[in-house]
Amino acid sequence: MLEIQSGFQAFSGSAYGNAIFRAAVDAIARHAAKLQAHTPAPRMDRLLTLEPNAYMSAYDLLYKTATAYYSSNNAFVLISWGEGGEPAAFYPLTPQSVEFTGGQGGGLYVKMLFKDGKQATFDYGDIIHLRRHFSGGNELLGADNSPLYGLLDTADTLQQGIRVATKNGVNIRGVLKFTSLVNPEQVKKEKELFVRDYFSLDNSGGVAATDQRFDFVPTNAQPYNVPAETVELVQRQILDYLGIGAAIVRGGYSEDEFSAFYESTVEPFALQLSLEFTRKCFSDRARAFGNEIKFTAERLEFSSAKTRISLLHELLPCGIVTINEARQLLALPAVPDGERRLQSLNYVDATHANEYQEVEESHEPANL
Repeated sequence: MLEIQSGFQAFSGSAYGNAIFRAAVDAIARHAAKLQAHTPAPRMDRLLTLEPNAYMSAYDLLYKTATAYYSSNNAFVLISWGEGGEPAAFYPLTPQSVEFTGGQGGGLYVKMLFKDGKQATFDYGDIIHLRRHFSGGNELLGADNSPLYGLLDTADTLQQGIRVATKNGVNIRGVLKFTSLVNPEQVKKEKELFVRDYFSLDNSGGVAATDQRFDFVPTNAQPYNVPAETVELVQRQILDYLGIGAAIVRGGYSEDEFSAFYESTVEPFALQLSLEFTRKCFSDRARAFGNEIKFTAERLEFSSAKTRISLLHELLPCGIVTINEARQLLALPAVPDGERRLQSLNYVDATHANEYQEVEESHEPANL
């Protein structure tokens, strides 16, 4: 008897090992990696906008940090200090496990175990730590993704079901019924020959031929086809857990869809980056003098050409944007004199409005 393949394995990987989860995290990380850092310290500005360390770009730093943040709900970045007491490099860390310990003088240290088996201990003051689902289950760490494990297991089972159904769809299922007595070795040989000739993709016609030695009796067993709506429901629940829509993952989003995604997902991440980088990179005295690091997104870059032109039509006459800022929105290179602001003569400074009115009145013709 030729049986339908029905072997399933339990999902045993990490959340990031699931294709749907990874695609969603990748989409978030790609947009988060385009955030622009702004800081008053020139050296630090270079680190956060170009080269945070000798091994990666600023894009890589933000991408890896965002990926860890959404995959394990904790992201760690090590600050390497220079001789002058300023950050000299930033290194994203992806430990397999962490343990917090106290030190002398009330300090806090974090011991990290990495996938290669190596361990390292760092002063927690030198670690930029971003947390997601920081709900109180742990005083220092974001909660794990345990609410997602059931969905991932279901998604993996559905994928296996689709794979098995596809394989079974090209098989001829049935029983070889011999019409005469045949020894077991001959039965096995005939079955293997029959399988080789007719149970392969080469049998494009799907027809099997037999002679009087045996009959082929098809079975009525039918493979289960996974409903498309069930697959879509599970995928949507995984995406909802991460706060991202399917259109963002596919890259076919509208302006409104991206705006909602930015405000609900990217902007909170950017705010955490700004606060934690500022808190760990500047001393209390430096922060008191207004030193801070901000991560922002050029949201208008994702607008349609029609929207950009409409905005520039309204903003340029008011002197709100410079020439180069306007050219940037149109994907044009900067020009040497592009830092100037143009303003229409139809607008007047509010503080001089009364003077302007008096001038206008003085030029009015007298009534005869």
